Amino acid sequence: MGLCLSKSKKKPDEASNGHHVEGAPEPSSPPISKPLVPPGAILGRPYEDVKAHYTMGKELGRGQYGVTSVCTEKATGRLYACKSIPKRKLLKESDREDVRREVLIMEHLSGQPNVVEFKGAYESYGCVHLVMELCAGGELFERISSRNAAGRSYSEKAAAAACREIVNVVDVCHFMGVIHRDLKPENFLLSGPEDDAAIKVADFGLSVFIEEGKRYKDGVGSCYYVAPEVLRGDYGKEVDVWSAGVILYMLVCGLPPFWAESERGIYEAIMRGYIDFETDPWPSISNSAKDLVRKMLTRDPKKRITASQVLEHPWIRENGDASEKPIDCVVLSRMQQFTAMNKLKKMALAVIAANLSEEDIQGLKQMFAGMDTDRSGTITHEELKMGLIRLGSKLPDSEVKRLLHAADLDGDGAIDYREFVASTMHRHRLEREEHLHEAFRHFDKDNSGFITREELESALREDGMGVTESIDEIMSEVDINNDGKINYEEFCAMMRSRVESTFRRPEP
Repeated sequence: MGLCLSKSKKKPDEASNGHHVEGAPEPSSPPISKPLVPPGAILGRPYEDVKAHYTMGKELGRGQYGVTSVCTEKATGRLYACKSIPKRKLLKESDREDVRREVLIMEHLSGQPNVVEFKGAYESYGCVHLVMELCAGGELFERISSRNAAGRSYSEKAAAAACREIVNVVDVCHFMGVIHRDLKPENFLLSGPEDDAAIKVADFGLSVFIEEGKRYKDGVGSCYYVAPEVLRGDYGKEVDVWSAGVILYMLVCGLPPFWAESERGIYEAIMRGYIDFETDPWPSISNSAKDLVRKMLTRDPKKRITASQVLEHPWIRENGDASEKPIDCVVLSRMQQFTAMNKLKKMALAVIAANLSEEDIQGLKQMFAGMDTDRSGTITHEELKMGLIRLGSKLPDSEVKRLLHAADLDGDGAIDYREFVASTMHRHRLEREEHLHEAFRHFDKDNSGFITREELESALREDGMGVTESIDEIMSEVDINNDGKINYEEFCAMMRSRVESTFRRPEP
């Protein structure tokens, strides 16, 4: 499936504002044209000034390509972080592709409790700006360093709780089709200054979507945390578990397991794979903790423990650590919101899903494959239940059935690929003008600039979604000016509106 982004934009008919002027003819074309995508636009969308929405504040840090600053949302006064990337630094097409992929991955993962929440991407003539959650607690690296300087390391209980949060991120990323490739303490931020503040992973600039059967060769990552197979130039998603194992070692003792005076020396130590369990505090650390470190730092990636297996390790689970607390699941959240949508919005999302590019849906494609365990091309009730459990859900069976029924647009008792994408895509997809435009045109069969009751009824019948009661409900909700039809502004308002789930969160 492919999506052809528009390359030109006509000025919208200024009279097409959703109100019919007495005596004026009905418009003969949709009330809004496709948006203009400037030549050379990295994000493939019209330019938008981030300063129209945010006031920039103090600088937080600098990276290879960009500067991160505090910004204040003008509409709400809330504080966020803004990563600004000058386009003049993106010299190669691969650099530009990295930025596009970072935006797609952040959109795809946004909503997971241990992933920095993504607010939006803006592009101007000179910069690309990524706005995201501001984590006021600073870097996990700083927390480790300050404790070590004070002569303290994390207790095993605290280290286990932190490790579970970190590895849970790895497990969910892999399940949702993403390899981070640059896990290190500096990329784990604390949501606040409290000792028990939530850990959030950030910086997906080196991340990639998993492609079935593909092995990666490019050297990425930071020297202390890089896996031996990266140094050999042949690796897969197992590299994230190795990096998390290095972080776990540091959480316990405050120093990395592979140390030397030079970068080359560090790489040689990694390839040797010797892990020091003799120096303090390791003699007093439990055998269970050492066992987990060994399994995460196994040099052969085929024999290395997986992220899911780490989460089941006795050391992580012992003593009823905080890791056992139920977590919110972003996929479940999106499906629950999909359930609460009216039928027109569900159908519009299915239209958008069918027209998304392969690039847009890489992560969802991998996640669908992970749930479709029998490779039938559909997700059954049992497969959906097991997939949601894998993502941390503890929904009762009756509510899993409700989710499946809501996502099953054609009523065949299972969720096919198009239905899955429609019910789980991130909201940023449906806020893009070009996607809304294509979806509106799908229903506006006669290009009148309005969706009539007859066109809506015809579309509902074609998809087998039921008609009689749905028409009145949809028109009552969407037809704001009560003229008996839905104009483009009303359609966009419906698509961009937030719906609250009718599901109750399960008790712990």
